[in-house]
Amino acid sequence: MSGQSPASSSASGGITPLQQMVASCSGAVLTSLFVTPLDVVKIRLQAQKNPFPKGKCFVYCNGLMDHICLCENGNSRVWYKVPGHFSGTLDAFVQIVRHEGIKSLWSGLPPTLVMAVPATVIYFTCYDQLCAALRLRMGDRAQEAPLLAGAIARVGSATVISPLELIRTKLQSQKQSYRELTTLIGSAVKTEGWLSLWRGLGPTLLRDVPFSAMYWYNYELGKRWLCERHNTREPTFSITFTSGAMSGSIAAVVTLPFDVVKTRRQVELGELQAKQMSNRLSSSTFSVMSRIVAQDGFNALFAGFLPRLIKVAPACAIMISTYEFGKAFFRKHNQERISGTLRT
Repeated sequence: MSGQSPASSSASGGITPLQQMVASCSGAVLTSLFVTPLDVVKIRLQAQKNPFPKGKCFVYCNGLMDHICLCENGNSRVWYKVPGHFSGTLDAFVQIVRHEGIKSLWSGLPPTLVMAVPATVIYFTCYDQLCAALRLRMGDRAQEAPLLAGAIARVGSATVISPLELIRTKLQSQKQSYRELTTLIGSAVKTEGWLSLWRGLGPTLLRDVPFSAMYWYNYELGKRWLCERHNTREPTFSITFTSGAMSGSIAAVVTLPFDVVKTRRQVELGELQAKQMSNRLSSSTFSVMSRIVAQDGFNALFAGFLPRLIKVAPACAIMISTYEFGKAFFRKHNQERISGTLRT
């Protein structure tokens, strides 16, 4: 089949790493298809209340990753600037579908999937492989394996994707060709070193690593508890969906201040890049946090509590339940193939 030995397959719960990749890819696409319309409507409502000026940055989330988008200069026909008179979220959904077509609910999605899907595939596959390996080595402390595996997997995927996100932002903000961009990146590496490609990785890791560690630990704990409660060995779709939503909600609430800091920092850097200006203010996590508290008060660190919860809970639930369903499908397929081979 894919050259995987039975040992590598059984260590990962009866499926191969390639099958894990397919399951996570399916989950990633489904999650983005379900969650993106919520963010598109949110951005349209924001633009209606406070129209985005030229060079303004805003955060676009496809359920998998946050992306910084820059308002295109002088272009009033782009999806986030289309005029509309919406009285609320439901009215916005109805009017967008009625007047602009159902496809408009997924505006801006394709370019972001180019990075979000590979990042999700790397993250979920690494987590499963690491968790299986750590459980074998940790013995009595095997229950803590998801905590460690989640943190390491997130560091790995974020480190791989960070330079690509930086390149995407530069391409969008400065409208450069790939050749010009290569020259720009080459000169940046010469003057500032290779680490300049990972600028902004620190705040991302401060939010995403604790989120991942808490998410996986609580997810595995919740899944096990629900399986015991329903007297079943294999988790059902509803068990994985509920566990994913609950663990995602807990992690989202705890890491909210870091999310606020990361978003503020991303927007500031994006707008400075668009104007080709250098950042005169300190952009360390602590400095940005202190600036937010000084300007807007301590409560500002928990701004957007409800929107983040509404976005994260369903995204986590859809992603993990689809991923687990995909793994269960491949596990059954592999078992049937093995039993069929034994019979012959």
